Amino acid sequence: MTTNNSPGIQSHIIFGAGLIGGFLGGVLTSLHINTTLVCRPSVKQKLSNGLKLTDYSGNKKEVKTLRILTQDDIPKISNEEHFCDFLWITVKCTGIDQASKDISPLVGPNTTILCCQNGLGSEKVIQQEYPNNIVLRVMVPFNVAEPVSGHLHRGSEGTLSIEISELQSTLIPSLVKSINSPLMPVTCTTEMQSLLWAKLQLNLGNSVNALADIPVKTMLEQREYRLVIAALMNELLLVTKALHIKLPKLTAVPAKYLPVVLRLPNLLFTIVANKMLAIDPTVRTSMWWDLSQGKTTEIEYLNGAIVNIAKEVKVNCYANEKIISLIKQIEQANEQKGSRKAISGKELLLEIKKG
Repeated sequence: MTTNNSPGIQSHIIFGAGLIGGFLGGVLTSLHINTTLVCRPSVKQKLSNGLKLTDYSGNKKEVKTLRILTQDDIPKISNEEHFCDFLWITVKCTGIDQASKDISPLVGPNTTILCCQNGLGSEKVIQQEYPNNIVLRVMVPFNVAEPVSGHLHRGSEGTLSIEISELQSTLIPSLVKSINSPLMPVTCTTEMQSLLWAKLQLNLGNSVNALADIPVKTMLEQREYRLVIAALMNELLLVTKALHIKLPKLTAVPAKYLPVVLRLPNLLFTIVANKMLAIDPTVRTSMWWDLSQGKTTEIEYLNGAIVNIAKEVKVNCYANEKIISLIKQIEQANEQKGSRKAISGKELLLEIKKG
C-alpha cells in the first residue's frame, strides 16, 4: 500500500467494506485512486474476481482488481506501513465501538477519519478514541444492493456529502473534486448537522420497510405505509423546529412538505412524487437486511435518536416510540429463533394511532 509518507500520493482505506463501503471502494479504485478495502473474508471472496458497479441511471464501471485486506490481516502489519491519508469507516452504527479499536493500526498522526454512519452521534466514539485526528462526518443518501455476487448497484438518487473542517478547509474540497463522478456524485458542506437531520428524516422509512418486508418502491406505492412514514416525519419536524434547525432540501420535495406529499392519494402521489419512485424495484433498506439476517438494527441511532432528543425539548413522539418497540420485538424474536410475519400498512397505521 502507498502511504501518506509518499509525497503527492494520497491513500484511502475503506474499513468495513460491505455494500456501501464496497461501492465506495470500487468507485475510488475505478478512478485510479490508491484504495484498500478492509472487509470480512466472505466479502473478500466475493470481490476476488473484481467488481461490477452500476446505478439506476445506467452508469456502469468494471473494476478488474481490488486491493483487499481482511480483519485478520491488520494485526500482522506494522503501523507505519499501513497508515493512510483518508480512513473511511463504513460499518453500521452498531459496530462503531468495535471499529474504533480495530482501526488503530491504520490511523497515523495525519490520517483524516471519515464516518459514514446513518443517524446521529456515532462519530463521537471515534472522536473520543482519536482526539488528535480530524474526524469528519459523511452523509450517504443512496441505497446499494447486491443483485449477484461481485455486482454492486446504487439503486437510488443522492449526493454523498463530506463535512468540511476549519482545519482542512482546502483538503476536503480537493478530495471532493478528485472523487466526484456520475456513478457516485460527491460534494462537501459546512452544515453537516442540519444535513444529517434531513437524511434522518428520509431514513425514517427504513424501519417501516423492515416491518413491511417488501421492496421500498412497493412500500411507497401503498398509501397506508406512506401515512405511517409521514407521521414519523412530522414528529421529527416538530423536534427540529424546537431545536431551530432548518432542514436542507435533499430530494425534489422540500423537507417540510415531504409528509404532505406522502399523504396524497395514490394517483396524485404517483404524479407528484415520480422522482421519489424512480428507484430500483428490488431495493430494500439496510434495516430490512439486518432483520432478515438476524442482526441488531440501527433503530436506536435513527428513530431512537429522535425520541431521546424529543424528551429534552418536550415533544411527543408516540409514532416513533411505537415503531422502535415493534422493531425490538422482531429483534428479540430473532434471538429466540422465532418466526415473524410482515405487518401490513393498515395494521401499522392502527398501531401508531393507538397513542
